[in-house]
Parts: sequence; structure tokens; C-alpha cells
Amino acid sequence: MATRFDPIRDLDRFFSEVTRTPNATTLPMDLYRDGEVFIARIDMPGVDPSSIDVDVEDRTLTVRARRESEVADKDVKWLTRERTNGTYARQLTLGNRVALDRIRADYSDGVLTLTIPVAEEARPRKISVSHAAGQTSPEVVESSSSDEPRSPGLDS
Repeated sequence: MATRFDPIRDLDRFFSEVTRTPNATTLPMDLYRDGEVFIARIDMPGVDPSSIDVDVEDRTLTVRARRESEVADKDVKWLTRERTNGTYARQLTLGNRVALDRIRADYSDGVLTLTIPVAEEARPRKISVSHAAGQTSPEVVESSSSDEPRSPGLDS
């Protein structure tokens, strides 16, 4: 079987493989609101749970984690290496509407779930309207002649 040489196709395949390297510093995330909490689910496959660090400083939440290579032998010849190693990081800027002191973090099956509650003062409230029952409206006195007393506060 003859091999066909197509320089454009081969060059295109080469550049596709070179530029397809994953970014080692970001973590894919889903973020949504469910009632009175915000939920952030961050993919962290292969990360050692003891390396996960979550902190908040000046309303910036930072997540860091480290993944090490399972291959300790430096003499191996890699044929394909798409799984990156090293330190991963993700930052979220938190607004004034969240309760920083009640944030929870849980790691399970390669996913870090952050539960960020809405602050009590930012929650919507219903304000009741009160009214006095049986209160009568002020009487208006109508006059037909000038010698009858007029209603107080009315000028004619």
C-alpha cells in the first residue's frame, strides 16, 4: 500500500496537536444559584485532597490544588502527554451579598463543591402593611351660607 504525502494536511495536523495543549493553571467550573446559596462545582480530577487549599481575602476566594504525575521514572519516553501536572488555581470575586463566614467546601469524586450562602441582609424580605381597623375618616362639613361655621383648614 502506497503512502500518500499531503504537506498541507500533515502541517495542519501538526499545528492542531501543538496548540491543543490543556492549560495547567485553570480549573473548569459551573456556578449557579439555588435558592439562598450559590453553588460552584470545580473539576479537579486526580488531585490529592490534602493539597486543596481554599481561602478568602478581601472578597476574593482562591482555590489551589496540586496534581503530581503517577510516573516517577524520568527515563520514560512519552508518546502522548495530555494530562498536565502541577499547581492549579481558580479565583472568584465575591460581592457583598454573600456570607463569607459560612462558606463550605466538599471534595468528592474529583469535584470540589463550594456552597456560598447569600448574606442574611441581602435576602429579600416581605414587609407587611399595617392598618388600624375601625378607624373613621375625618368628617367634612359643608356649608351653604356664610353664617354657618366652615370646615377647619379650608379657605374659600
